[in-house]
Amino acid sequence: MLDIPSISAIVAAVGVLLGVILTYLEVRHLVKARRTEIIWKNHSSFNSKEFLEALLKVTNLEFKDYNDFVEKYGLPLAESPVAVALCMVANMFEGAGNLIHQGLADYETVSDIPVNMVWEKIKPIAEGARKQYNFPSLWTDFENLYNKLKIREQKGVENG
Repeated sequence: MLDIPSISAIVAAVGVLLGVILTYLEVRHLVKARRTEIIWKNHSSFNSKEFLEALLKVTNLEFKDYNDFVEKYGLPLAESPVAVALCMVANMFEGAGNLIHQGLADYETVSDIPVNMVWEKIKPIAEGARKQYNFPSLWTDFENLYNKLKIREQKGVENG
């Protein structure tokens, strides 16, 4: 037969177990809510009118290489509409790359943004600007994101 101290110990153990289970479920819910928030903010940022106008401006640029870009549009880190659009777009992708690099987001978060298309467009500008401004880290998280997505693509891994 069980005595009162034994029953108390069992009730306390069950209480602790229930507390651990409820805490686990709550943390899981918070992680899901945070992930949803990050995805929604990402989606909203990449679909704002201002960003989309800048993205269209950048993707419609026509140039052969860095020197041709500078000749046609001016320096990439200057005060001009093209430079502002370029920086806005590259910095958004840089931020997405940084979130993944820091482990605060995953590849699914960026699966619906045109990383490959945009990096391939601005790569010569980024490389030229790094040399011209002695700024080797310019947009490196964006470039790393592109490289990692390419590797995942080649391995046949979904972006999620």
